[in-house]
Amino acid sequence: MAEGRTRAQGAQRALVSAAIAAATVAALSFPIVAYFANSGAGGDLVLDQRWLLVGQLVLAVFAFTLLIAGAGWLARTEAAGSARLRRDGALASVARFVPAGGLGLLVTYPILIVMLVGWPGAIKWVDNFGVQILIYVMLGWGLSIVVGLAGLLDLGFIAFAAVGAYAYTLIAMHVLPAIAPGLVPYAFWVCLPISALLAAFWGILLGFPVLRLRGDYLAIVTLAFGEMIRLVLVNWTELTNGYAGLKAPRITFFGIPFTTSGSEATFAETFGLSQSPTIYRAIFLYYVILALALLTAWVSNRLRQLPIGRAWEALREDEIACRALGLNTVTTKLSAFAIGAAFGGMAGAFFAARQGFLNPKSFEFMESATVLAIVVLGGMGSLTGVAIAAVVMIGGTELLRELTWLKAVFGPQFDPTQYRMLLFGLAMVALMIWRPRGLVATRDPSIFLKERKAVSSAHVKEGHG
Repeated sequence: MAEGRTRAQGAQRALVSAAIAAATVAALSFPIVAYFANSGAGGDLVLDQRWLLVGQLVLAVFAFTLLIAGAGWLARTEAAGSARLRRDGALASVARFVPAGGLGLLVTYPILIVMLVGWPGAIKWVDNFGVQILIYVMLGWGLSIVVGLAGLLDLGFIAFAAVGAYAYTLIAMHVLPAIAPGLVPYAFWVCLPISALLAAFWGILLGFPVLRLRGDYLAIVTLAFGEMIRLVLVNWTELTNGYAGLKAPRITFFGIPFTTSGSEATFAETFGLSQSPTIYRAIFLYYVILALALLTAWVSNRLRQLPIGRAWEALREDEIACRALGLNTVTTKLSAFAIGAAFGGMAGAFFAARQGFLNPKSFEFMESATVLAIVVLGGMGSLTGVAIAAVVMIGGTELLRELTWLKAVFGPQFDPTQYRMLLFGLAMVALMIWRPRGLVATRDPSIFLKERKAVSSAHVKEGHG
């Protein structure tokens, strides 16, 4: 009797939640979604009604919310303690298997793509998907040091990527030709460590004013820092050229260009290859960013096992206890900001070498929010979870460009990319309900006694083991 009444109450709550969500979507859809401004035959403005699309959205949200609410109710009513720990332990076992298989897939990814779609079609899948995703994976792993390990909320992390990108571009354009012209073909390799050092320096500058801040106050200051960097890039036109942007030097194969550059032999000519130089450049870029991302992961794992890594985790759990134990919280925070910023600067330098063009619009707040969302959704402090979240978020966004068949369902004027943020928001809501501590909520402890066991995130203060 009691169990039946509980189920009825759970079903009623799920239906009410779904109805409220559907009504909210219906209200918000008017008039932005319900009407589409179009030009008539005589050039007049005509409003096309799209009530069918509104109805489809309302039904989709109703069904989605009903499913999520039902799943949440089932999760809350299961026999909590040991069952949750066993489930987290199973996910941790899967997470331990993912890196080995994932590494093999990453190394052979360009080869598999070429075998599946051929040389001409491989450019899109290697560059737009592989390289783009790995850039965000590296940014996510760099931010994971600050947010996941040290527990310092940073909303302006993309500013460090901007510092690295502009440092690489300005040094390669102005400094190297003046003092060492022979190093210009190797500009990326020369400027990569310099970009990391400059970004780390700016990370330390950010760390000093926020030493006594935590939580929301820290987030506001880091957000302001990111906006300050962006405004400097916009307004210091003598150095950065503002919104007009800068032409960044392209990456070379250790001095051998991929495209025609004067009388120099290109990469394809040097090695006697017949395909388009663009695909060789994309594959080379893929392996470069893969190596940089793996370097970031290796350094993060090693640091986590060292005293500085354990100090970061202690700081994340309780700063007052850290002070009571005699830990120097100043150097602990500054080291987290500096190391995380250094990896962000390296990713920014690679971004500039890949794009060949820099503009302040590439480093707006939305980029910082995207990287932070990847870290949170993946599971703060989990490298595997961050990588999976980056694949889902960035790869999913790129896949929307391929869903042209949806025009047959919603009409020829339907553009899937316009609903990117809507789908992104729905995915975040679903994941936070299903896995509020991230995709990978368990991980191995930094220090263990006799036997290594996964620690459930439910047993720690900030929600990560």
